[in-house]
Amino acid sequence: MANKIDVKELLEAGVHFGHMTRKWDPNMAPYIYMERNGIHIINLYKTAAKIEEANEALKKIAASGRKVLFVATKKQAKDIVAEKAAACNMPYITERWPGGMLTNFVTIRKAVKKMASIDRMKKDGTFMTLSKKERLQVDRLRAKLEKNLGSIADMSRLPAALFVVDVKAEHIAIKEAQKLNIPVFAMVDTNSDPRPIDFVIPANDDASKSIDKVLSLVSAALIEGLSDRKVEKDELPAKEVEATEAPTTETEA
Repeated sequence: MANKIDVKELLEAGVHFGHMTRKWDPNMAPYIYMERNGIHIINLYKTAAKIEEANEALKKIAASGRKVLFVATKKQAKDIVAEKAAACNMPYITERWPGGMLTNFVTIRKAVKKMASIDRMKKDGTFMTLSKKERLQVDRLRAKLEKNLGSIADMSRLPAALFVVDVKAEHIAIKEAQKLNIPVFAMVDTNSDPRPIDFVIPANDDASKSIDKVLSLVSAALIEGLSDRKVEKDELPAKEVEATEAPTTETEA
């Protein structure tokens, strides 16, 4: 079971601060506690419950060996997402969302393979047989691919879920996930529509402290799921050995 969420910690991280009341999305009404000085305040008890619900589902995904793709291209979220996703060995997109990342995954995989083939060229010496101009072009291509796709280089199949910070900023990613019935987990602020999201986490998605707090809890659940998977895999050979060594119950003829 994932750790119980401490509402006080969420409060200290400023997770409760929503947007100005005039910018709100009425569909977020169930998650709003009150209005203070023209700003909506998020109900942190609901946030805590939603994080726990999301974490249970994320833990199961990690325990099954599947991947969760993190998406956050806004400045204050990029570094946090890269750090937290890498810590739980999950892929992430923090640069511009590559159109067709999910719906045209075969093409994206080709680009990732191109990156790998350039690396092979550098290892086997083929790269040095190219002209100086060609080497420069290949280096530029490799740098561009690394910037946009480096963090998903090991993602050999479509992710089991998306985790998004700021549903407005990442609407294209969400639309692609919906087309493929890939569940979406997201931090949803008071100015956003929560309806397209499968697992809504009502939270301040602008402050780095708030993003860091929610992502820390989410990545901890994924690490827990990965740990459960490892324990299960380690126990499996032992069970197989026990099964082969178990005495037979057959009677001699």
